Amino acid sequence: MTSSNTDCHYCLQSLRGRKYALREENAYCVSCYDSLFANPCEECKQPIECDSKDLAYKGRHWHERCFKCAKCSRSLVEKPFAAKDELLLCTECYSDEYSSKCFHCQRTIMPGSRKMEFKGSSWHESCFVCQYCRQPLGTKPLITKDNENYCVPCFEKQFAHHCYSCKKVITSGGVTYHDQPWHKECFVCAGCKTQLSGQRFISKDEYPHCVDCFSKLYAKKCAACKKPITALGGPKFISFEERQWHGECFNCVKCSVSLVGQGFLTRQDDVLCHECGSA
Repeated sequence: MTSSNTDCHYCLQSLRGRKYALREENAYCVSCYDSLFANPCEECKQPIECDSKDLAYKGRHWHERCFKCAKCSRSLVEKPFAAKDELLLCTECYSDEYSSKCFHCQRTIMPGSRKMEFKGSSWHESCFVCQYCRQPLGTKPLITKDNENYCVPCFEKQFAHHCYSCKKVITSGGVTYHDQPWHKECFVCAGCKTQLSGQRFISKDEYPHCVDCFSKLYAKKCAACKKPITALGGPKFISFEERQWHGECFNCVKCSVSLVGQGFLTRQDDVLCHECGSA
């Protein structure tokens, strides 16, 4: 502005025919105004004179020519930018330095765009889709296989096994028995229904049985001790005339000597060694 009838509020020199600036209705010559009120530029540290454009961001000020990206030096005037550690960066430089890379396409996820986070990695929203049907996963339940994500229906259709017992999908874990998949909770004794995962069991007619149930239902009884004879009790047992003995129970009824691998005699339901049988 140019004055013809006033003096500078600070130095009191006439402003007639000179440029001046107003502040709180007071007029100042340009020199006084700049020395009293001009903001220092963050970049060059020089005052931003009253005839220069003052660009401000979060309480800091720049000349128009100094308002530029701290990395590539391109002007940020009327352009989008980001701040990091008090430095101003254009969106391209900020993305190169600090933005996440999409796990799927490995391209930068630009500031301001929506990204999805899953298992410590980031995706573009458009890349976070079911590998099979290509529909967005968003916050839907999903299953990961070989670093690819699938919606639950597609995963079940493509990969999931069905439990031999209940016929429902096995989504994790499971037990294989006779080349058939089972849920752990479905793999139970055919007799008492006790879960058998991690336990000893015996197969009968393609169904598993716990040792107790198998012994009660199917195992032959030892003619001597009357207890069941099972493979879990040891591999050796003796069979004679539709009777069976544990190996350790096949002894002479009189002198208790073992008859395993020895000749023996029978007397009614008893077995005897040759010495006792001949006495």
